[in-house]
Formats: sequence, structure tokens, C-alpha cells
Amino acid sequence: MSLKLTNIGELVTFDSSIEKMVTYSSVEIAIENGRIAAIGTTVGDCDELLDCGGCLLTPGFVDSHTHPVFLNGRENDFAMRLGGATYEEIATAGGGIVNSIDGVRNASESTLYSRVKSRLDTFLSFGTTTIECKSGYGLNTGSELKSLKVLDELNNCHEIDIIITFMGAHACPPEFSGDMDGYVDIICDEMIPAVAEQGIAKYNDVFCEKGYFNVQQSRKILKTGKKYGLAPRVHADEFEASGAAEVAAELGAVSADHLMAASNDGLRKMSEAGVIATLLPGTTFFLGKTRYAPYNRIRQIGLDISLATDYNPGSCHIQSMSFILSLACIYLHIPPLEALKAATYTAAKSLDLHNTVGSLEIGKKADMILWNLKEHVGIPYNIVNYPIRQVIKSGRLVN
Repeated sequence: MSLKLTNIGELVTFDSSIEKMVTYSSVEIAIENGRIAAIGTTVGDCDELLDCGGCLLTPGFVDSHTHPVFLNGRENDFAMRLGGATYEEIATAGGGIVNSIDGVRNASESTLYSRVKSRLDTFLSFGTTTIECKSGYGLNTGSELKSLKVLDELNNCHEIDIIITFMGAHACPPEFSGDMDGYVDIICDEMIPAVAEQGIAKYNDVFCEKGYFNVQQSRKILKTGKKYGLAPRVHADEFEASGAAEVAAELGAVSADHLMAASNDGLRKMSEAGVIATLLPGTTFFLGKTRYAPYNRIRQIGLDISLATDYNPGSCHIQSMSFILSLACIYLHIPPLEALKAATYTAAKSLDLHNTVGSLEIGKKADMILWNLKEHVGIPYNIVNYPIRQVIKSGRLVN
């Protein structure tokens, strides 16, 4: 089955042959067997035709940092924060990440499957066609394996491509209160070997931050993961310069995420090691904070920059990458074209998928968004009025 897109207004994408974002007009696209077969002024006949009506066409979004495997939301945390409590104070009071543990531990696989599927449906409606999903709300071996299994089952049947990350090092569960080193031993000696044997997760992530996992603990967890074939990712320097960026560089993490408080030295080491800086402005916004990741400093140091939602039940209940682009442009001062690159091509690069998704190029998956817009600046400009006309996943019209 083949599909031809005609009457495209503005086509905006990264072009890997010249390593930059490009804008085309008056082109057609031919899709065959779910992949882009041709791009040109004329591409020949196809089985089906989609008239784009002179509208904007972009790659589908690649959301490279999410936490969707939870049972219920954390509205109480939100209410506490509105009352003046900080993220750290909420966690100390028994809220935060640990508040989601009982739900995941007690939920059946079928219940979690249903909840996560509904969330993935929403992501797809917002134009996300590839997504990274983390475990991390079970925090014992059985519940972490259950979370990963749910993601794997959804990846086998859902339109969205799911990249799966193990994150047993998300927080310290209550049964190990006061014994973080003991929990780290469980992660390294029990969880990671079991996750590797299960064979579902590609990455191993750790929350390297004061009050969570320190540099030494994070290094041990990430090294153990690498030993078992799990590539490292790092939640880095969200609240203070904890040395997490340096750990990400030392261990060759593909991505270090957050970075609101990262030091220049840590960022330079990341740049030298080729670590991608994944920025999550939705988290800063949702927590009511004002210190966003320092885009200009990160760019000047020379890091590749990705954008993602950080969707989770507590600190960023946002699923729209369009809104993340708006935040990035307004508060991080990222130019719209660079923000679009960060949310597509560089995000795909942070998942080692840039050869198959993240840009509209011949041979890549036909993952696209057709917008009721004339130009790409309209995406961040519209903020919450997501003007999506059609989402195309692997050459199929999916909404």
C-alpha cells in the first residue's frame, strides 16, 4: 500500500546530509510500506492520495523522557504545592514518587495496561509518534518487571513506538528508609540481573540528586547496568549541582536530563563525551519554579539539545510536546526552528533512533504531523490550541 501527500504548504525537517533544519515548499511525498519512498516536486502515482491543503508538515514528535506507568494521579501533591509546599517538602511528608508505589505494586497487569494505553492514546493525539517510557514506581523487583512487561505488551500492539527504560533508581522505597545503600545493593544484585534476563529494557536510568541517589551510588548502579547491557541515562542536577552531569559524562550516558542547576564544568564534560542535554521545561513550569535550564549556556558549550515532556503523575502532568515547545521558546528562549529540531531529530538521536525516525527523509519511517498552520512558528505560538489536522504513523492515518 502506498500513499502520496500532495499540496504540502511548508515542510520543515532536519536534513542529515547537511546537518541542519530545512524548509521546503511545493513538494510531494510518496510513502510505501510505512516508509518515505520519495520527496520531490512530483513523485508519481500511489494507491491513495492525501491533499494537505497547503498546510504545514513536520516530523512526528519524539518524546524522549516520560514516566507513564502509574495507577493514579497525585492531585494531593499538587494541592500541597499550591499551598506553598516545595517538591522536596512534599516528598519528605510521604508524597512524591513514593506515593505512587502502592498503586503500582497492588495493581494487576491488566489494570496498568489499560491506564498506560489510555495515556499513549493521548500522546498520539498530540502528535507524539515515538516515546521513551520508564518504569520506576514499583521499586521492588516484581513490580519493576511488571511495569516493563506492560510497556513491552503495549509496544507490540500500540501505534506509538515505545523505547523502554528501567528506573529502579527513581527513589528509595519506604521499606529501605534510612538504608539507601541497602536498596542500591538490591538494584545492583537483584533488579538489574532480573531486568537483563527479562530482555525488555534498553536503558537504565538513575535520579542522581541530593535526597535521592548520590554520585557514588549512581555510578555503581549505572556501571552495573552497563555490565548487563543496559545503556545509561541520568536524571541530572535538577535541584543543585550534584555532580550528576559529570557522572553522565564519565559513564558515557546517551542523555543527561533536567540540568537546571548543572555546573559549567559538568556541561563541558558532557559535551566532550557526546552526552545529549535533554531539557524538560514542563517540569519547571508545573512545579511553579522559575529556574529553567540554561539553554544559551548549554548551547554555547556545544551540547546537542533535546526536548521532552517528563510526563509523570507528580511533577509534570503534561503530555503535549506542542506545549513543551511553547515553554521552551518563551522561557528558555530557544528559536522555534531549533525547538522543533530538539523535539524531533535530536530527541530521536538521544534514543539512538535518528537513522529511522525524527526527520522526514527518504528511507525513514513515515511519522508525520499535518498541521492546520501555514508555518512552523505557529506551533509554539498557539500554546494550548493544538492545531493538528492529521497524525501519520508509519504511513497510516491514525487520528
